[in-house]
Amino acid sequence: MFATADTIVAVATPPGRGGLGVVRLSGPDAVRVAGELVTREGAPRPRHATFTRLRVPANADVPGVGDHLVEIFFPAPASYTGEDVVELSAHGSPIVLESILRAAVRAGARLAEPGEFTLRAFLNGKIDLVQAEAVADLVDAVTPLQARAAFDQLEGTLTGAIAAIERELFDLMARLEASLDFPEEGYHFITPAEGAAGVALIRTRVAGLLAQAGRGRLVREGAQVVIAGTPNVGKSSLFNALLSANRAIVTDVPGTTRDLLTERANLGGLSVALVDTAGMRHAADPVEREGVERARGALGVADLVLVLIDGSRAVADEDRRLLAMTRGSRRLVVVSKRDLPRAWPSDTLGADGEGAVEVSASTGAGLDGLVAAIAARLGAGQGWRDTPMVTNLRHVTLLESSARALARAEDALSSSAGVVSEEFVLADLQEAAASLQEIVGRRTAEDVLRAIFERFCVGK
Repeated sequence: MFATADTIVAVATPPGRGGLGVVRLSGPDAVRVAGELVTREGAPRPRHATFTRLRVPANADVPGVGDHLVEIFFPAPASYTGEDVVELSAHGSPIVLESILRAAVRAGARLAEPGEFTLRAFLNGKIDLVQAEAVADLVDAVTPLQARAAFDQLEGTLTGAIAAIERELFDLMARLEASLDFPEEGYHFITPAEGAAGVALIRTRVAGLLAQAGRGRLVREGAQVVIAGTPNVGKSSLFNALLSANRAIVTDVPGTTRDLLTERANLGGLSVALVDTAGMRHAADPVEREGVERARGALGVADLVLVLIDGSRAVADEDRRLLAMTRGSRRLVVVSKRDLPRAWPSDTLGADGEGAVEVSASTGAGLDGLVAAIAARLGAGQGWRDTPMVTNLRHVTLLESSARALARAEDALSSSAGVVSEEFVLADLQEAAASLQEIVGRRTAEDVLRAIFERFCVGK
């Protein structure tokens, strides 16, 4: 069981040196413990920044440490965790912060586990489970889109959408329950046709959330974009240009790149694992041949393949073979070396050239358009901003489970013409409701909660 009766303490700022470091206390003894660490007299004034001094006396292991502090007290229940919370802002010296932690533990506090402050906020009803997961996603966000998606969930957009679905589902269940309560009197508060129509509407709402899941997970988890092409078409140059760094070696010698080179980039707000590959050709050298095989393997797992064709030289058979190889993949054809005279007309590639983007890695021409095309091809356009975004695999799995139960209920109501008892339909609807409740945490198993909060940083 989760322990919430004790007082926990942790450093809430990142490890290392900094201008400020914050130590957070939460629990019934937070004020008493903080009072043993500082020089202020009396109880702290709620929600006021109080200047005070740290007093950590020397002991056998650690010499005495002093510092100026700012103390802020957030009384329960109007705090992040719903408990008494005290935050001590000191200078960001690891020695000072460790001394505060040690002194707090000696005064009766316990070191917090990862995510324990947010876990207490969830257990005390300050936030639901979707919002708690959004806290971790917001801390981990590395692009504006990730931060926006996480903050929208923290604000309760997805929670509100699920609550609206639940209200409709519970209304339908209540009418079925009422029919079960008066079987002998012959009361039917809902006909099979009305029930089927109601379930169909709810299924549509669930399907609407699931429709956003692909783009949502792309924003949250990122995508793998592979640059593929024949030797010397400019793959490494484009790789460096998209990264704004000279990460890959660029020479006129074919076969320079012999292994997969991967770097993380922010392209159009998406966190992208950008992969540079060996030139696709028949290679006699065993090392280069292995690089070509790895490039082919990367094509099979990529979320998007950038097929690079050199615009300054004639289209070769190897270029056409690569285009044929990637026709079944999600891809974007890119014509490189836009700054040089074009060696072939734009209709040379036929249908393969539709939507091709022309760029110059050396001058930067066309790069903004390429980034926008990558984001659009991956499905991360502007439309997602208008609807709640499902970004979490746990949410997707539970929504799919709810949709399956709703489908069974709809089939029973549509095909039975009243032959199937309301009890069987009600069982499916209750299963659908249970999955929705598990998303927001109203009936989530303890081991699931542990798995969710273990990935949080300490102090959050």
